[in-house]
Amino acid sequence: MCNHILKALSVNTVILCLEQNCIESETKNVKLVPVPARSHCTFSVTFQDFDKELRLDPIEQMAEVTKEEVDGENEVNDPPEWAEDATKGLNNGENQMESPVKEKSIGLRKSLRESWKTISKKSPMALKSKKSENTDDQSSNSPLRPMHSPSLSRGSPSQSSIQSPKTEKPSLTRTMSDSAVEITESLVKRGTLIRHSLGLGTKKHKQEPLEPVTEALTLSEEQIEVVDAVLELRDTYTLPEIPHMPLSVMEINKLIESEDLEDAYVNLLSLRQELQKDRQALDQEDYPIELVNKEKDLSLLYGTLRNKMSTIVRNSSADPSRYKELLVYVSYIILEEEKRQGEPGAMQGWREAWRDALLNGVRDTLKKVALDSREQNTSWLAVHLGHLGKAAVEDLKRVKTELLSSYPEDFNVFETYVSCYHEAVGEHLKRLVEKVTELKDYYALLDFITHRYPSEKIMGSSSLQPELKEEQRTLPLDKDFLNQIKDKYCARLQADMKSSLNRIIDLENEEMWKEKRKPEIDEGIYSSHIDMDIWTHIKGQVQGSSRIDVNLEQKVVRSCLEELKTFPKRFESAFIEWSHPLSNSSLWVEYHISYINSFSALKEHMENYKDICPIPLELVQKEIDGLTTRLSQAVMENFKTDVKPFLRRQMTGKWFSFDEDFTQLVSRTKTLSDQSKYMTPKHKQTFVNDVHFFVVKEYVSQLMKNNYLCKNRKNETAATKITNQWEELKEIFQEMNSTSDWLYPVGNQLSTIIGCKKSDVKNKLKPLVESYPDISKRHLSAVLYFRGITRGREKHIILQRLAEQKQTSGNTGNKNQALFSEIQAAVNTDCLAGTPFSCLSFIVPDS
Repeated sequence: MCNHILKALSVNTVILCLEQNCIESETKNVKLVPVPARSHCTFSVTFQDFDKELRLDPIEQMAEVTKEEVDGENEVNDPPEWAEDATKGLNNGENQMESPVKEKSIGLRKSLRESWKTISKKSPMALKSKKSENTDDQSSNSPLRPMHSPSLSRGSPSQSSIQSPKTEKPSLTRTMSDSAVEITESLVKRGTLIRHSLGLGTKKHKQEPLEPVTEALTLSEEQIEVVDAVLELRDTYTLPEIPHMPLSVMEINKLIESEDLEDAYVNLLSLRQELQKDRQALDQEDYPIELVNKEKDLSLLYGTLRNKMSTIVRNSSADPSRYKELLVYVSYIILEEEKRQGEPGAMQGWREAWRDALLNGVRDTLKKVALDSREQNTSWLAVHLGHLGKAAVEDLKRVKTELLSSYPEDFNVFETYVSCYHEAVGEHLKRLVEKVTELKDYYALLDFITHRYPSEKIMGSSSLQPELKEEQRTLPLDKDFLNQIKDKYCARLQADMKSSLNRIIDLENEEMWKEKRKPEIDEGIYSSHIDMDIWTHIKGQVQGSSRIDVNLEQKVVRSCLEELKTFPKRFESAFIEWSHPLSNSSLWVEYHISYINSFSALKEHMENYKDICPIPLELVQKEIDGLTTRLSQAVMENFKTDVKPFLRRQMTGKWFSFDEDFTQLVSRTKTLSDQSKYMTPKHKQTFVNDVHFFVVKEYVSQLMKNNYLCKNRKNETAATKITNQWEELKEIFQEMNSTSDWLYPVGNQLSTIIGCKKSDVKNKLKPLVESYPDISKRHLSAVLYFRGITRGREKHIILQRLAEQKQTSGNTGNKNQALFSEIQAAVNTDCLAGTPFSCLSFIVPDS
């Protein structure tokens, strides 16, 4: 009945018949079969009784229908009812009917018609011819029909996990706009082609057809629809039955190239079985050349199939909408091949090739990340790593939402992608590190590896949870590679540290020495801020490295200390070279004091790293102590050089009547005292005590030189003057807060011995000996010489009393408080000076 109707009606009548007569009759002989394709949906008419597609004979059609009738019948403005009905099933994101799902005919017609009416009311836009052409091109692909696996019937291993209950195979869904347009255009295109085959010409349109416009689904709803569809395809898929006769090699190759993996694979299996039968029928020694060539062809086809599958897998994350259905076939081909590994001629390493393809796809993704040059952007690496992390997150999100549903669970797709990212990122970083030369870029690499990569911004992103476990976040790099980056970072840091320290010297020269600017006074002391510049720089580097890990922090501290160890001497050399001409100026002293303060403060700052690197720190502190000591000694030597001429003229004949030398001594000492007030308390105390000791020693030393002999009671005048001068010096050092109190008595004790009567000298020795047990006969002889006692019995009595006093005291006293042992006494030329008193008593009167 249907065949008679099709011969009698026009093309449009055929389609209307399909809608109104065939479908409404609910006949089992005719049905609408959606032809699955990878991107579009078309329809064909089949007869189940004959198991073949309907063929429209143009000659038979023309016998009953004229061209004018067809043209006249098709001159309409509105879309036909079949076009209206065709889009109904896709409204609100429903499936596109790309799988053979059996539905009742009347329900389908009503659904399509209502959908088209709804869409046409919303959309005034015209259908575009370009989209129609694309739909037609892609709708010609062969259908993918679920069939039984050949494993049970062909002698293969038992049924594998890829088999499941035999159900209809669903396809992917898209937004309503795309699906409705493509179905409508496909049907219109097919009607046009049939009309051409009948020689009826092109249908005359009074206006262009309108493109339906519908509201697009939200992304989350669309993803849910797609995942459900692919999951159903994956869970219900079974391998089609292997054909008895395989296609030719060229045909199989074309199927592979056109990505018709299912048909290509079953034909490969058929060719493989055919080859096995041929082998069994022949002896191995008598293989004909045709069989050898067939083996080569099979091997080449399998290689081509694997390459095509690798290409699909490699590109799938970048374009999941195109490849996610193909991935279902890819995964089940892999499973089928793994199940057939025991068969002769089976190709090995399918799962490994699949992972390699994933890895190459990840590498492609990373290669696309923008990478500016250093000249284009000083922060080129930090920016690149930021884009790299973003690309990784977006790619893994696509894998999670759109590709997981294409694979069986035992593929562990997400975990494999994560491991591929770890590997590809590690390779990428190894290439990047070769381009890095600056400290900040090394740090950016280390920070990316240790913190940013496993953080919530990349691998710890909430969008990748819960599939990405906590233990999978960290980038598993080779320790040697990570240590290599750290070593390069420290080497670059040390080089930069040296440049920074040299720059500090240059700035001090430009801003202070050349301009001869006075040091700043900060918190009551001279300051150069060198210590803050150095310490701030080191502190920043150490704090930054501590955020990476403890190991890097220790390396950074060691590198900084290693470079800092050589800085004090470099600074000293530069300063001495510049300051030598100013050694007699007060500015010279002020600079020295400021640097003593600054380097002392630097030493205190560096104490913070004692626990991290104690030995390198000790070496640095030793160098700093050496510098501050030398700077202090330089000031002291400058003072000594300045006042020695005035001290040398004390205790001379001119000294009795001329006070200018002592006045200059006091003036220079007071100036130094004022300058020392701006020294740090720790160094100031030591320095003041040294100055105090020097002045006392040098003043007393003048009595030991036998430069003058007091006669005619001048000893009393000398004693009075010594007492007065001593009080003046004592007052200066008290103002300087000298803690060398043990030096204060010596002046008064010596003046007492010089001013008293000869007979009383021996009784005045006890306080002097108790305070300064290091005084010797030579020292006392020199004092007696200045006093006017140069020889005779009285001198020997005094010297004998000194020996007794020293023996009685037992040389007690603080040995660190040695004064006279530091003073060199003049050699006494009296030939009897060393003769014992007992030997001379017979010639010396008792009076």
